[in-house]
Amino acid sequence: MFKTPCSRLSGLVAANVNQKLVRNVPRSHQSARSLIQLYRRDPSNWITYQHLNFLKRQYVAKGNNELHQRAVPKRAPVLTIVDESDDSVVRQVQHVPTIDPVVTDLTPQPGDATSEAAAQPAIATAKPTIGTVSQVKSVSDSVETSDETPHVQVETDEAREARLERQWKELKVDLSELPDVYARLAKIKLTALVVVTAAAGYAMAPVPFDPAIFFLSCLGTGLASCTANSINQYFEVPFDSNMNRTKNRPLVRGQISPLHAVSFALACGVPGVALLTLAVNPLTGFLGALNIFLYTCCYTPLKRLSITNTWVGAIVGAIPPVMGWTAATGTLDPGALLLGGFLYSWQFPHFNALSWNLREDYSRGGYRMMSVTHPGMCKRVALRHSLGLAGLSCLAPVLDVTTWTFPLVSLPINAYISYLAFRFYRRGDRSSARKLFFCSLWHLPMLLLLALTCKKSRRDQEALPPAPLPLAPQS
Repeated sequence: MFKTPCSRLSGLVAANVNQKLVRNVPRSHQSARSLIQLYRRDPSNWITYQHLNFLKRQYVAKGNNELHQRAVPKRAPVLTIVDESDDSVVRQVQHVPTIDPVVTDLTPQPGDATSEAAAQPAIATAKPTIGTVSQVKSVSDSVETSDETPHVQVETDEAREARLERQWKELKVDLSELPDVYARLAKIKLTALVVVTAAAGYAMAPVPFDPAIFFLSCLGTGLASCTANSINQYFEVPFDSNMNRTKNRPLVRGQISPLHAVSFALACGVPGVALLTLAVNPLTGFLGALNIFLYTCCYTPLKRLSITNTWVGAIVGAIPPVMGWTAATGTLDPGALLLGGFLYSWQFPHFNALSWNLREDYSRGGYRMMSVTHPGMCKRVALRHSLGLAGLSCLAPVLDVTTWTFPLVSLPINAYISYLAFRFYRRGDRSSARKLFFCSLWHLPMLLLLALTCKKSRRDQEALPPAPLPLAPQS
């Protein structure tokens, strides 16, 4: 079987070890079983991880510019006299002197089985002493029934009003507050600026002035602006509630319901677009509907997605003067695009300076603005478009919109806003941003007024009939 002595020796050793293992297996199972039973009988005698100091809860305390680490022993649980979670726990109770109850004159009624029980005091008469051990009973076993009428708490009018104020209730609209609510829902100041720019576009058009068309175009543009602003607030209620600048808007405060706001937007938008389309011309109505779409469906969601929302918003602000020009002429001329370019470039120093001091608010609202995510770009874009206003002013006489006087008379205000934009670019502080913003508020009306005064005159000349050809001499 074994070819060599070494192989024979290895086989003997292996057989001996195998026999010992076979004999010790039951004993090992008995030893493991006995250890488990011993642990189950008295687990407190065994060493666990809780006995190791380095595994106890630790904290770091700083003192004398150094860090010291020390262990904090786990506190023993505070035992109360009455523990409803476990009625079988035995605890030591100190002696508490009893107080004799006041005996009242209780006359038992005949036939009442519980009268004697009601006459006895409800407090147990057991008097435990110091060192005695008593088992805590359930609280329900020590409470006896009583014929005493339960106390009813009377709620005052002030407490009732406070409780009802915290509950959900039907929204009631005060009719006297509706004009103010509608004005804030439509952003009446912004709408007024939109109407003024549309009126300037109409006035700059090289056509005779028609008061009826002028009034209808301004009214339709204002209604379209009210619609866009109302839908914008409807979409941004949860975000406006986080901003100090917008937390008092009507929908955020719950002054009107969302359905009421949408109904107001439709009541303004449908007549406004219809008025521009039917009473003015289809091109102006199309531009009004396009502006509502861009503001509500493009600019509003982009405010939380990308900084391109600023450029989309500038396009929205540039359309109203174009609408005024098309309302007068019915066509898109270079002069209309020039007026739109004025509004497009003006909005960057205006809005970038405004958003610079509202960066914290925009961050809380979750809006991605250049002043929040790209502060350097915010300052550069404001400076670039401030200088662009001077270039557009020089382009106006080239397009026969104004005379050459306009670039000269508008140079001081264009140079001043460019200077403030340069200061804002170099410093980037709140003071320079505030000065640039307030300058933009009066710069646009002044620029449009100067353009209107320097408008190139267009005289209607009657078409003269062509001169008759001279008759050929007859031979």
